[in-house]
Amino acid sequence: MFDKLKAEIASIKARDPAVRSAWEVLFLYPSYKAVRSYRRAHWFHTHGHKFIARWISQRSRHKTGIEIHPGAKIGKGLFIDHGAGVVIGETTEIGDNCTLYQNVTLGGTGKDVGKRHPTLGNNVMVGAGARVLGPFKIGDNSKIAANAVVLEEVPPNCTAVGVPARVVRRDGVRVNNSDLDQIHIPDPVSQLICQQQMYIDRLTAEVNKLKEEIKSLKEEKV
Repeated sequence: MFDKLKAEIASIKARDPAVRSAWEVLFLYPSYKAVRSYRRAHWFHTHGHKFIARWISQRSRHKTGIEIHPGAKIGKGLFIDHGAGVVIGETTEIGDNCTLYQNVTLGGTGKDVGKRHPTLGNNVMVGAGARVLGPFKIGDNSKIAANAVVLEEVPPNCTAVGVPARVVRRDGVRVNNSDLDQIHIPDPVSQLICQQQMYIDRLTAEVNKLKEEIKSLKEEKV
């Protein structure tokens, strides 16, 4: 157990340049305390002591502002930077050495049953304020940008941004995604004006044709 604690502290020190010592992480980092409490709560949860598990997790939420359901499955080396407002749902699965920033939600949409929350692969980074909602997977080494809303699977080694999120980089190469082009997309207002103009031109032609026919009938009667 002592080795696991040392590994958790080492992973935080490696990813947070603000850390000055292991003691600082151990006593002052709420994210470390939240993950440590989760480990205890998860043990009780998997051994059928659901009430004690929730009591530990809710107590930790009150102290740290980080809510981790004891039923979640979290690998080694999770780093929650800053941490305030982070929510991790019951059926969430997180791989090794992932990083979450403040106000991240790994949640559900309310439409699914059973597996309702996302699965994060190894070395995934989720930026501040991002929402990952649904029972799909974020691939290994992928990054979710701040304030993104992810509603579908993200492949490995990708960067996803926006609302809803779209992949903009894969294996370090920018993805040619026409959905992200905000300059060359058609202008819906201009399209509507063109449609109305075509309709008016057609009506004008029909009216002129009717006028010619009426004029011809009058001339025949005379």
